[in-house]
Amino acid sequence: MGNSASDIAVELSKKAAQVFISTRHGSWILGRISEDGYPWDMVYHTRFSSMLRNVLPRKVVKWMTEQQMNRWFNHENYGLIPQNKYLMKEPVLNDDLPSRILCGAVKVKSRVKELTETSAIFEDGTVEENIDVIVFATGYTFSFPFLEDHLVKVENNKVLLYKYMFPPHLEKSTLVCIGLIQPLGSIFPTVELQARWVTRIFKGLCTLPSERTMMADIIKRNEKRIDLFGESQSQILQTNYVDYLDELALEIGAKPDLLSLLFKDPKLAMKLYFGPCNSYQYRLVGPGQWKEARSAIFTQKQRILKPLKTRSLKTSSTFLVSFLLKILGLLTVVAAFFFQLQWF
Repeated sequence: MGNSASDIAVELSKKAAQVFISTRHGSWILGRISEDGYPWDMVYHTRFSSMLRNVLPRKVVKWMTEQQMNRWFNHENYGLIPQNKYLMKEPVLNDDLPSRILCGAVKVKSRVKELTETSAIFEDGTVEENIDVIVFATGYTFSFPFLEDHLVKVENNKVLLYKYMFPPHLEKSTLVCIGLIQPLGSIFPTVELQARWVTRIFKGLCTLPSERTMMADIIKRNEKRIDLFGESQSQILQTNYVDYLDELALEIGAKPDLLSLLFKDPKLAMKLYFGPCNSYQYRLVGPGQWKEARSAIFTQKQRILKPLKTRSLKTSSTFLVSFLLKILGLLTVVAAFFFQLQWF
């Protein structure tokens, strides 16, 4: 029930007489388009949202996650609700799957218990006959057959790497795995920061801690991962997005100082905190600093929308009306509060 399985099911449902998708645990489904038509990760991955998820009680965060995921459609009605809906499992991004389920082209089934020559028997006792093709989208195992076993240790499909990158036991830090990670956000900003840190390690500009410290970090990080994402094989490389980016940026001195910016450039500080967290933020300071980073941060929404502006429209007054209504509503609340005090 991952992204690949969902994409395959949707594509096949346009040609096949019937498609069944079997899931052991269910999954949250998200559309790529979020509030006001922006990509979902621009709305979801902000420092403010990340802070809330870190400081609020876990039960509150889990409730908020469920509400957010069910905003598009009720997952329970579609047989998709995750078995443990309170884990921070990576959602499936698919704009078409719910509509294909709604029109019956794709049917959601429980785990496969048994296969016969032409049928599938599921855990709930149901049987589907005349199955022509089975596509296994059951995830991956990873190994490093081109390396000696002691260099990168893989145990139970788990690899022991400091910050998902460095083997902790090597005498010299000359071997690294880049991209062997599953962030809740885009992989490209993640591997870019990994590469920036690695090059500075190789050049001797940054150093790694002792093997003991690295092993302690690996153990602690794994415990936190299990607590947040569970013990499923598909979640072994899962990590929080903004937190991990900040970790890497801190190693090379590229993490923006929000408190300092709040006094020097409050407008930028607000953008960094409430706006999307992406690569531009890590080009403001430190090595690899880019003088156009500030401008790129302020104009990213306009650049996302520019390719969509293919039809000339008159400037809408909706924003002004909405702003005036908000002001009026605020004044009404203040007035009501004042009169309530007068009454008492």
